Amino acid sequence: MTSTTSPSPGLRDFYENPAVPVASGDGRTLRQARLLADALDAPGQVILDIGCGDGSAAATAAPFLAGHRMIGVDWSQDALRRARPRIGHVVRGELEHGGLPLADGCADAVLFSEILEHLVDPDQALDELRRVLRPGGHLMLSTPNLAAWYNRALLLAGVQPVFSEVSLRGIHGRPGSEVVGHLRLYTARALRSFLTASGFTDVTIKGAPFHGVPRPLRLLDRAACAVPGASSILLAHARRR
Repeated sequence: MTSTTSPSPGLRDFYENPAVPVASGDGRTLRQARLLADALDAPGQVILDIGCGDGSAAATAAPFLAGHRMIGVDWSQDALRRARPRIGHVVRGELEHGGLPLADGCADAVLFSEILEHLVDPDQALDELRRVLRPGGHLMLSTPNLAAWYNRALLLAGVQPVFSEVSLRGIHGRPGSEVVGHLRLYTARALRSFLTASGFTDVTIKGAPFHGVPRPLRLLDRAACAVPGASSILLAHARRR
């Protein structure tokens, strides 16, 4: 999904490029939606999809979140134009430069999918997410796992790990062919510690598969989800303290 901070001109052009991948696949989206649906204890909850992009992930999750009000938030006007038919309610907003145009404690839950790894200032971003959540509100966050099972093997072989990047112009020293603009990467331990330090509690982390894993290895990738610290994608659920 697209970033919710207005990037520098070079990054802005990069994220506005329709050819840039915007999510880690339906496997992550569906697992995340099920986890959030199980966490919400009453119908009619307000869910902010921050960094909603074109709304395709929200549309995939919609059957699991029926009865709740989804609001898409993104800094890109083009993304919001494409998201509006899928989400209905959209708001232009950034996590920096004054923050989101939303009231304190207005949301029961926040979806923050595939955004954290793109941010220059993730601390400020989590402060803003905490602000718009009500006390006890749910944060459902996903991000690629630096310590994914294949990355552990690649590092031992001296190969740049998947999800990491050294350039916005091309791939250097790692498997894959897509540049996606990742600036930061997390392990399960680091993500749990970061969320706790940012004012969240009851942090649980589960795993999700990555659609970019070669087909012969996808069964193994799905099996690795049973050990979140080795999974491709980290799914974190936390509550505002």
